[in-house]
Amino acid sequence: MISKNILITGASGYVGTRLTNQLIKNPNKKIINYDISLYGDEHLPKSKNYIYEKSDLRDKKTFRSIIKKYCIDTILHLACISNDPTFELKNEISKQINYDCFEDLVRISKEENVKKFIYASTCSVYGISNSPNVTEEHPLLPITDYNKYKALCEPVLLKYLDDNFSGIIIRPATVCGFSEKMRFDLTVNILTNFAFNKGFIKVFGGEQTRPNIHIEDMCRLYTMLMDRDIKNFNGEIFNAGVENLKIIEIAEIIKKIFKQKKDKDINIQIEESEDKRSYMINSEKIKKILRFEFKYRVEDAVKDLLAQFESGNLKNTFDSKWQNIQVLKNNQNLLEYYSK
Repeated sequence: MISKNILITGASGYVGTRLTNQLIKNPNKKIINYDISLYGDEHLPKSKNYIYEKSDLRDKKTFRSIIKKYCIDTILHLACISNDPTFELKNEISKQINYDCFEDLVRISKEENVKKFIYASTCSVYGISNSPNVTEEHPLLPITDYNKYKALCEPVLLKYLDDNFSGIIIRPATVCGFSEKMRFDLTVNILTNFAFNKGFIKVFGGEQTRPNIHIEDMCRLYTMLMDRDIKNFNGEIFNAGVENLKIIEIAEIIKKIFKQKKDKDINIQIEESEDKRSYMINSEKIKKILRFEFKYRVEDAVKDLLAQFESGNLKNTFDSKWQNIQVLKNNQNLLEYYSK
């Protein structure tokens, strides 16, 4: 089944914005962005086949009405209070959004005849692992609330799947690269921002290993899943990432590119870190079963960001608006709203 009427929760975010800017080029698809837009909505695209429904994930009545109104056949669930440090704010809010409402979303989707449900989990569900070959069968050992709730949602979706309601779970690596809704609280993006705007790179720890995925590959994957029948993959879980790199190795890649492109020497400063998350994923399953091939690498993301910096498209990039946790900390009205 090729998706035509697609509801994307969290389409105002980093990946969702880049993805919708690509999807709306296809006149045969109608894209509904269902998002409260905690981090702003001034960047959203405008198109006759793009509809913005500014709504709360926890509002079951509205969620159901939107599915009915637009005859939704596919849901891509991206929305969440994202990344681990954000949970420092109010644990109960993050639990409500990332986990408590999830079963209602799945149940309502099935009841309203949605055919396809794609869930964006995370590779951080693996926590800390020394294994060089973390496949989808590896034990889930989440060490933060963010990845704990991401992991708990997976079996919730699986129990609702049947021949008429297909679902698939993607565990993305750390995303990097340019989006119309940039984030500078993700590893590659942070370090590149420091290199360009500060002339040095600050690395916290450095020996932690993380898998990475370029945002263009992330969007290509979601688009592919929308454009094909996933019944043969119903209930499958896929890692999605390449280049398991130590953070210090990412810094060295950036240093090399700045030397090549700008003839600029970038100093790397190493500081201590309490962030112990470290894991290396194996993404052979997605290549073999879905025949998905990754086209882009960390190096491409760095070069893309460098070009955006030089063109003037990215300014004041140390402002708090570029970091999810700071946006929430600075907006007490949002926190009070979500505490209701």
